[in-house]
Amino acid sequence: MNGRTLRIELRRSIAPWAGGLFLVAALAFLYLLGGPWWNGTKLWTAQWTSAAQWERYLLTFLWPLVVGAGALQGLRDRRSGVSELFATTPRPAWHRAARTAGALALLLAAAYLLLFLVGGVQVVAAGGYFHLSWLPIPVVGVLALVAGAWLGMGVGRALPSVLTPPALAAAALMALVFLDGEAAMDGGTPDRITLLSPALTGVRDVSLVIAGRVNLGQGVWLAGLAATGFLLLVAAGARARLLALLPAVLGVAVALPLLPPDREQTYVVNEAAAVPVCAGQVCVMQIHEPRLAVLAGPAREALRLLGKLPDPPASVRETTRMWQPDETSPQRAGVVFVDFDDPAISGATGEELTRSLVAGAGTPLCFSGDREAVDGFARLQAARTVAAAWLIGDLKPLRDTYSPDGEVEAMAGSAWRALRAAPAGEQRARVAAMRKAALSCDGDLLDVLTGGGSR
Repeated sequence: MNGRTLRIELRRSIAPWAGGLFLVAALAFLYLLGGPWWNGTKLWTAQWTSAAQWERYLLTFLWPLVVGAGALQGLRDRRSGVSELFATTPRPAWHRAARTAGALALLLAAAYLLLFLVGGVQVVAAGGYFHLSWLPIPVVGVLALVAGAWLGMGVGRALPSVLTPPALAAAALMALVFLDGEAAMDGGTPDRITLLSPALTGVRDVSLVIAGRVNLGQGVWLAGLAATGFLLLVAAGARARLLALLPAVLGVAVALPLLPPDREQTYVVNEAAAVPVCAGQVCVMQIHEPRLAVLAGPAREALRLLGKLPDPPASVRETTRMWQPDETSPQRAGVVFVDFDDPAISGATGEELTRSLVAGAGTPLCFSGDREAVDGFARLQAARTVAAAWLIGDLKPLRDTYSPDGEVEAMAGSAWRALRAAPAGEQRARVAAMRKAALSCDGDLLDVLTGGGSR
């Protein structure tokens, strides 16, 4: 490839506009919209993994733009009326196509990496845990942009119509929506098929990384798609265009066996990031080591308070297991588990953090998802509030307890008075019984605390 002609294409083709559009649109998504990339430990600027995965997530919206931009570039020769003239030159068609396609791929890759650099600089400033397990994610992301752009160019040249770019972009968007993880699961689409999407679903946990077989399978498929796009760009007849589809077909054939049959196998635990770092009986994952200093003091106080009960927990630990989306927190009598994405824990310090840790006598909630939709949620929160109050010695609302009508506060106040009216030994027995019931997720905890008189 001649360097001078490549520089001309970098200036005069659609490449700088496509790269700029991708970068500006991505930054607008990240900074002007309050999406999940700004939440909790999954903040896109908190860890290298989250920065890489949220950028791939944005491809759900931005990949169709890249495909459409490629199609617009593919129309250039026909718009300029030079297709027949170029066909008479001795230079092979792939020589000219390589310059244009190379310029577009180069500037799209630069835009993608520049966006990642914006997040990476902030990750470094925030003290994010450094590792290299995130590296395949942006590599596949760059390959996805190149494949999308070249596919658009090839289709644009094969179907030279002003309607081709918007129609192709719309088709790409519909395909990505179809392949979206949650929507696809509801519709029964095989997980292997959904993993062909160049976009990733949102960050599930910063201690998880994309499995190697997923990166490899997606890379093979996208490389085949890119090859098909380029071959369509240089194909001169119907037979050549038909043969150009072979790389994409082969890519799918090779990728599908590589991709896991179960979407849960998309992720694996980053063992190095999940190594426990402890301060005595209080442990967090290596990736959250900076949080240990804030957690250690309140956690030790929580263990001291829980020592009033029989068979109290002996440690406070951040769980390192791989969570399922609809799975409840782990239940273990000897451990108080910490989830830094729990609104009751995130951002809490001092006495407020201690109260959150001893809520429910040091037990986790027995459900996940929409708390307000759970039948009996107010009674459960009231019971957890009263248990914490008994251990600490005063009744206060728990952090992140939302009760617009004051239902939780009213039930907690009534149960608190009923519990305090009982003899000291009976109070301890009831809280211990509530803790046992909470660990087995069995029974009405408020009834256990009040001796059955809370209704």
